[in-house]
Amino acid sequence: MPRLSIRAVLAVLLLAAAAGGGYLLRDRLARPAPREIPAAQAPAASTLAEALQGSFVGVAEHVRPAVVHVGTIQRAKARRGPAAPPGTDDPFLRDFFNQFFGSEGPDSRSEFRRPGLGSGVIIDKRGLVLTNFHVVKGADEILIRLADKREYRGQILGTDPKTDLAVVRFHPDHELTVARLGNSDALHVGEWAIAIGNPFGLDQTVTVGVISATGRSDVGVATYENFIQTDASINPGNSGGPLVNLKGEIIGINTAIVAAGQGIGFAIPINMVKRVVEQLVDKGKVVRGWIGVGLQPLSAELAQSLAVPGKGGAVVSSTIAGSPAAQAGLQQGDVILTYDKTPVEDYRHVQRLVAETRVGKSVILEVLRKKQKLGVTVTIAEVPDDVPRRPGAQLPRQESR
Repeated sequence: MPRLSIRAVLAVLLLAAAAGGGYLLRDRLARPAPREIPAAQAPAASTLAEALQGSFVGVAEHVRPAVVHVGTIQRAKARRGPAAPPGTDDPFLRDFFNQFFGSEGPDSRSEFRRPGLGSGVIIDKRGLVLTNFHVVKGADEILIRLADKREYRGQILGTDPKTDLAVVRFHPDHELTVARLGNSDALHVGEWAIAIGNPFGLDQTVTVGVISATGRSDVGVATYENFIQTDASINPGNSGGPLVNLKGEIIGINTAIVAAGQGIGFAIPINMVKRVVEQLVDKGKVVRGWIGVGLQPLSAELAQSLAVPGKGGAVVSSTIAGSPAAQAGLQQGDVILTYDKTPVEDYRHVQRLVAETRVGKSVILEVLRKKQKLGVTVTIAEVPDDVPRRPGAQLPRQESR
């Protein structure tokens, strides 16, 4: 091959190699470099999840030993069938009659035993268990079963139907794990909430959710309502069990659910529980304040017509003759703005404030009357037993039996 031809071939090959290298280099430069995830980023997320999981596990291990199974028995005489007609002395005819109408005769002592189920939490080493009133209502026998399966007979120490709370006592023969009570006034919506109890008899069940709302009233469960709402799963048998925060503190006592919905449960705030339990343990009953006034909500229309500043307040709809409210001069149409310097949110708020005030104490109500503010001094009396309960919305269902 001539030298010129060889040189031409070499030149072509060099140009082709240069072009191929250029394409490869351009492709390498145009392709984005793989993004490297910092080594600490993945472990950080894993560590956070493990820490949260560890918190749940720690709370369950700490609180579950203080949660008990509350079993109840109600005894009732079985309904006696009609007496056998004359002429049925024959044993065959008598057996035939009893098969369809039940046992008969004055000596029949058949008894019906209706079981009930709920939860409770130990709040004192002396064997004091906190639960719901509706769990033990009408019970002839109460069985307390601890987390370690030991069983004891329980006795009702005190009940408060108006808040649906009860204290049951049993006599322990060993050291008990006692739950630590928290501060429900410090709760924030969105905080974690853990429910522990015995749904459907499944002892020591733990479910997790959040605080969905606070200060729920008009639920229709109790006379005095200020519920914590949660989406932690609550089912039949959870009633009386604790609602717990991530510190392992009891922040509420589970009491009811909305039967028509899912993830809507209610718990009694532990600060309300503390005030009730203290009186139940000391006196066996709860003494509440009363002023004898009927209240109604302050609607937007009423607030505008009465020239109420702000959105808070409660309208006086009536007073009971001879009651502290009547004696103090409260009148129909008055709007209560503050209670002993505490701004009033609504009529339920006034109801709770009065109930929690010591009997015999004098408080000053700031009242708006005919667009003028004035102070009214009322002396708190003890609530009579025959005061009718205002009906609420019958939405939730209490879960126990």
